[in-house]
Amino acid sequence: MTSDDLFGAASAVERDQRPMSAGGAPLAVRMRPRSLDEVRGQGSVLRPGSPLRRLIEGSGGAAGPLSAIIWGPPGTGKTTLAHLVATAADRRFVELSAVTAGVKDVRSVMESAVRERDLYGRQTVLFLDEIHRFTKAQQDALLPGVENRTVILVAATTENPSFSVIAPLLSRSVLITLGSLSDEDIRDVVRSALVDERGFAGAHLIDDDAMDHLVRTSGGDARRALTSLEAAAGVALDAEPAGRTDDTLVLIGLAHVEQAIAHAAVRYDRTGDQHYDVASALIKSMRGSDVDAALHYLARMLEAGEDPRFIARRIVIAASEDVGMADPTALQTAVAALHAVAQIGMPEARIILAQAVVHNALAPKSNAAYAAINAAIADVRAGRGGAVPAHLRGSGYAGAERLGHGDGYVYAHDEPDAVARQQYLPDDLEGSTAYYLPTDRGFEERLRARLEWLHERLGKGKRPQS
Repeated sequence: MTSDDLFGAASAVERDQRPMSAGGAPLAVRMRPRSLDEVRGQGSVLRPGSPLRRLIEGSGGAAGPLSAIIWGPPGTGKTTLAHLVATAADRRFVELSAVTAGVKDVRSVMESAVRERDLYGRQTVLFLDEIHRFTKAQQDALLPGVENRTVILVAATTENPSFSVIAPLLSRSVLITLGSLSDEDIRDVVRSALVDERGFAGAHLIDDDAMDHLVRTSGGDARRALTSLEAAAGVALDAEPAGRTDDTLVLIGLAHVEQAIAHAAVRYDRTGDQHYDVASALIKSMRGSDVDAALHYLARMLEAGEDPRFIARRIVIAASEDVGMADPTALQTAVAALHAVAQIGMPEARIILAQAVVHNALAPKSNAAYAAINAAIADVRAGRGGAVPAHLRGSGYAGAERLGHGDGYVYAHDEPDAVARQQYLPDDLEGSTAYYLPTDRGFEERLRARLEWLHERLGKGKRPQS
């Protein structure tokens, strides 16, 4: 059974719906809530009358219960909710992981669900963990069973379902979004584990500093908090002096927690707000030329397991948007990093990404190219820009000469300095348009001088300045 998502919603059942044995099981498994009364957090999705509550209670309406896609960070209750749904109305529970299962496994579940329904009148709950790992074809295989309600699908994902789950499956399911547990919820989870018979039964205490650190590093994940607590309790027990008795209380201190955790857990959700916030902070730190801040956010993304290819793509964009022609080599470095990361992979990819981040952060900055294309697109969308001047039109096809296309075109390479004085912009834009306004920073300072010279050679007079 998957041990993911043990808290935030509750159930104390295994695959066969029998109470879980405490012997030898991890603390996080032993402390799984046994009823809704023991649930911490997720009050909004478990309120009376909510789709999830009705699904758990077996009151899905006249047409029967809907399937559900549960989206949320680790340790918030996705797996547990699936077990809870299975216990309602004596349902049969089948669990698959998208990491190892395929279309053949899905079809086998559907066939057995039909037999279970026809022979015993029991509904089957199919819990599919990490559905975002299923391909489109694999997700398509679920549709008939969900459509006909052969199975009640409860699918869990840490990825945004809008991007990771096919639209037909989304439209046939209730989307339930879970949030990370609050700090107070995590404190309640830890306190319960210390006193509950399934946990430490009052044999361990934890001081305030240790509790604060445990809560802070849990990242709203109750399973992580309990795993850390169990490890810290072991460290504290090992540190006890020789000759202690079994009834001596063990105090868990800050040092025990720090040693157990080894390093602070990264509070970062690859699909939630933190994903976008940290990625945004990386871009803005490079734009702001703070190389240390940029490297910090790069490290946070890497330590959280972010796809290094995603990071490389963001650096490529920043190299054009924020550095631009002030240092054209920044884009070369970023593109090289993009290709190198795809070939090398982690952990060495971190070095390549760091080089690209440092280059972007320390380079002179210009968004002139970015602003230029935006201004040009705005004109096009506003309807500005008439017909292409006749001398610039294509003349390599039958009838073009008769239409006057190409007449009067001056071949630039035949002119001094390869600059041909002729009109290039449409009539309504000629003489009044200057999209690219280079700065006086970095290499762009040289481009600015050349652009002014070219403007004069083209007979356009003095060019507007940024």
